[in-house]
Formats: sequence, structure tokens, C-alpha cells
Amino acid sequence: MRLLIVEDEKKTAEVLRKGLTENGYLVKTAYNGDAGLQLALTGAFDLLVLDINLPGRDGWSILQETRLKGIETPVLFLTARDLVADRVKGLGLGADDYLVKPFAFSELLARLQAIARRGKTRLLTALQVADLELDLVARAAHRNGKRLDLSTRDFALLSLLLRRQGEVLSRELILEQVWGINFDTRTNVVDVAIRRLREKVDKGHKEALIQTARGLGYVLKAQK
Repeated sequence: MRLLIVEDEKKTAEVLRKGLTENGYLVKTAYNGDAGLQLALTGAFDLLVLDINLPGRDGWSILQETRLKGIETPVLFLTARDLVADRVKGLGLGADDYLVKPFAFSELLARLQAIARRGKTRLLTALQVADLELDLVARAAHRNGKRLDLSTRDFALLSLLLRRQGEVLSRELILEQVWGINFDTRTNVVDVAIRRLREKVDKGHKEALIQTARGLGYVLKAQK
């Protein structure tokens, strides 16, 4: 599940990114309202976690603009603003939940999971290509009806490839999205992870879904 955090306190944003990544989310962060809106408008995320008081445009504005553009990505406000009027305003604008700082990370995680379980049609719950199926809620993957034994990292990597199926993803992008770190040309962690994932997804099947784009990166697609 791809999640965007818009939070101007970089220490808080990093704690959130690390914790949510460890729980299987693919996390992107933005530190001001303008950058957050630009990312939110791509429609590439399953959940948005927004602060309200941000440099540039505020969290209210981000939510309003996304809804005006027809983007119905679920939103959770995570903010120090604890007035009832603020909660009412956030929910009235179309937010799905509102959590006040300071907060317990376990509660944030529970609220995000609750949003995912509500079954809103706007929230993507499954991905498929050819005979490969990924259930984002149950966190399970099957190939030709047989369940795949995936680690948390395997699941995150496969989820990214499936969400952007047919698109060549660079090693830099994969490392940032799955590991949450900047690319280091001296590491082969992505290649090792892809090789391990291929063993689980493609081995024993006539059609190899995970393919190498030589010199560019990797792509998951059905062969025609």
C-alpha cells in the first residue's frame, strides 16, 4: 500500500516513514504543502497522511484541491490542532479520520488499517497481472492459485512492481520506495532482492513476469 506523508517536522516525518515502512507500507514524504499537493494530485497513493499547519499551502487546501480534481484517495489528518471545530472541518472537507499529536504509533497504525478495511471502492485492495494475484488487505500473493511465501520486504517489492506494471522502474526508485533510502551505486541490494523474488514468483512457470530492462531497471508485465 502506497502512502504519502505531508509533514514539515522532518524528525516526525522520518519516524513515521520508518515505522510504516517496517509495517509493509511504501512511504513517500513531503515537507511542505505545495510539494505535498503536487504528489497527491498524481493519484499514485492509496492513503494520505496530512499535517494541517504546513509551509506553503495548508493541509485543508491539499484535501480540497485533491477532491476538486476528482481524486478520492483516503486522508487521515495527523495534527496538533485539537479543537472540535478543527476535527469537524477536516471531516467535513472529506477526510476519513483525524488523529491529534502527540499520538501512539500503534493507534495511527490501527486507524490506517481501519480505513483500509472499510472497503471503500476508491481504495485499491487487490492487484493482478496474468495469473499473479496480490491481496493488499490480507497481504497475500498467489500465482496460478498457489500461495507464495513472501517476506515483508518481498511483499513490498512485489506490490510496487504490480502497482506500476508495464513501467520500467530504476534501481534508484525501487530502493527509495521499498527501503526508504537514497541510492548507493556500490550496493546490489535491489538486484539481490529481485533475484530472490523471481525465485518465488516465476520459478516453475512458463511465463516470467519480472523482467530486466538492461541498463534501466526492472519491469513486471505479462508477455504477449
